[in-house]
Amino acid sequence: MHNKSWLRSFVLLAAVAIAIPAFAKPMSKSLPLNHNVHVGKYDVKAGDYNVLIDGNHLTLKKNNKVVAEADGRWEERNAKSDYTEILSDNDGKVLELRFAGNKSAFVLTD
Repeated sequence: MHNKSWLRSFVLLAAVAIAIPAFAKPMSKSLPLNHNVHVGKYDVKAGDYNVLIDGNHLTLKKNNKVVAEADGRWEERNAKSDYTEILSDNDGKVLELRFAGNKSAFVLTD
């Protein structure tokens, strides 16, 4: 009976490991901004940045200095994005980030 219990635990652990989404790992990407934007409560000027998304938290860095932070969530889209891009409204408020080759978009909640 001990072997059945061990096997059951192993199968459960394997199922949990498979169920963890790939985007749960922190993601870091280069992100060029062509115009000034608002990320959360921060004004960000055009330039080259590094974006880090860890869980539901976005950090925007320039030259290893944090320039903006915001919270968000991952949402599935119907198709993979062809480009790495930022979607913003008419006032420059960032609504979501899409990454080339990913079917998920990071939607800001701030």
